[in-house]
Amino acid sequence: MIATPELIEALAANAAPVRRLRPPLVRAALWLAFALLIVGLLGLSHGARPDLAERMRHATFVLGLAGSVLTGTLAAVAAFFLSLPDRSRSWILLPVPTLVLWLSVTGYGCLTNWVAIGPEGVRLAETARCFATLVLASAPLWLAALVMLRHAALVRPRLVASLAGLAVGGLSATALTLFHDLSATAMVLVWNIGIAAFAVGAGGVLGRRMFSWVAPPPAIAARG
Repeated sequence: MIATPELIEALAANAAPVRRLRPPLVRAALWLAFALLIVGLLGLSHGARPDLAERMRHATFVLGLAGSVLTGTLAAVAAFFLSLPDRSRSWILLPVPTLVLWLSVTGYGCLTNWVAIGPEGVRLAETARCFATLVLASAPLWLAALVMLRHAALVRPRLVASLAGLAVGGLSATALTLFHDLSATAMVLVWNIGIAAFAVGAGGVLGRRMFSWVAPPPAIAARG
């Protein structure tokens, strides 16, 4: 059996240099800058919804929009902090106040301004455009989050993936709100709250598997 000092010397001699991760706030800011770029490109492609200027004069709309933006932003910050093993799990509480605001405003708007779906039903073309915007917004954000969190997120894969999903869901819902007129209450619920719920659930269930696609193989083997 090799002696402990010899083992330490052997490990030190064969250890490869490791580049330190940037601070979590810096990495979160980089991811959010990428998210802003994606939303900006979608805005150039789709254009703002026709009634955006008029809707911005309504407090409920502005609060709901602020709730989705802040939820996505704070969830991203929390994900990057929680991806480090020495950070407290209390960071999970960071996006909770804005998430409550977002859910409350959306629920209030649905209760007080119920818009019935007409006899023609939900317009298929608008639904397809909403889905396309959702994919174009969420897919690159998901991939960027997984890549940027791949080295450290295996400490808490499901928790970090859930927060990343909430970040993606909040910002994707923001894009839909800015570019599409979700006139039917059912569509508001599905496209806004449903997006975030699906993203969080997918992260919680498939978090470890998601990170295994992009994480270095030695790290996966070390963590099990």
